[in-house]
Amino acid sequence: MKPVQLFVPKFRTAECLEAIRECLEKGWTGLGFKTTQFEDAWKAYTGLPHAHFLNSATAGLHLAVRMLKEQYGWRDGDEIISTPLTFVSSNHAIQYERLRPVFADVDQYLCLDPEAVASRITPRTRAVMFVGLGGNTGQLDAIVALCRDRGLRLILDAAHMSGTRLRGRHVGLEGDVSVFSFHAVKNLPTADGGMICLPHAQQDAAARRWTWLGIDKDTFSRTNSDSSYKWHYQVEHVGFKYHGNSIMAAIGLVSLKYLEADNAYRRQLAAWYDERLADLQTVERVAVAADCESSRHLYQILVDRRDEVMVGLNQRHIYPGVHYRDNTLYPMHADQPDCPHARRASDRVISLPMHLHMEETDVERVCGTLRTLTDPA
Repeated sequence: MKPVQLFVPKFRTAECLEAIRECLEKGWTGLGFKTTQFEDAWKAYTGLPHAHFLNSATAGLHLAVRMLKEQYGWRDGDEIISTPLTFVSSNHAIQYERLRPVFADVDQYLCLDPEAVASRITPRTRAVMFVGLGGNTGQLDAIVALCRDRGLRLILDAAHMSGTRLRGRHVGLEGDVSVFSFHAVKNLPTADGGMICLPHAQQDAAARRWTWLGIDKDTFSRTNSDSSYKWHYQVEHVGFKYHGNSIMAAIGLVSLKYLEADNAYRRQLAAWYDERLADLQTVERVAVAADCESSRHLYQILVDRRDEVMVGLNQRHIYPGVHYRDNTLYPMHADQPDCPHARRASDRVISLPMHLHMEETDVERVCGTLRTLTDPA
């Protein structure tokens, strides 16, 4: 029986190889050349004013926290309100800068609940990190309003949100900084990569220095400069090696061409799931927020006896995932306050297979198997 995997990336192999060939033939595989083309294409697609290509979204989240800490004079031990229902890199990025993540509970969309966020604000709160889980915008508008009212910065972890729109506009302008992921299993796949998007040109310029070890001129700029003193540059501070490279950007440029059509097919897969699970009382479907055109990176359900159901699916060669385990289950977050909705979701959530190689018959098989496992009567 053919296995139905959670994620299987789709690469347009011939086009990707041709784009990579161009990098190899030009002898330029690093920062510059394709990375600048990719950044320009991403800005044109999203309408965001600035974009800097990175080697991962995790690097982007760390950079976002570091830059905001520096800009606003945050001190070690200051707090950023975040979610316990996310990949660990979201909260690691806060801790990298010796700040404290403070978890708030989630809502019916499995995104941060604004009331829970408000209840966690203290005199040491400096920012909120909103995770658009699965491509869902949740109650992002209310989080934006809360941050503006309380004078807090907003970091949008948009790792799942390539192609997500809220009221017709691509997400990313809502935050002080937004970070997207182009990991191999994301909607816009490369081998790995991310994009940090900042609202102002001086912030974008600063980000480029931070990601090239604090150097004020990158190698590509110096190579194409008319100056005879190309080796003269300044190192303004101790930065990171976080920038992306032209090989990954070449793949990204190809993937971006197909993102709209690919996301449309993901929404078709979700519609097929909705149709076949609508009457199954033992399965609770995670809702998509109103006015959100989700990227549908994930299709999530909640079931009782989740681990048994997962084993049953695996035995039938269906391999879903769990997004995510409550981060309070990890030792570095054991002292966090209770978030009962997040814990309930963590114990019950399943991400059903969702990728471009699936067909309607695969969705039928997954749903039929779920019906057998959760509603044997």
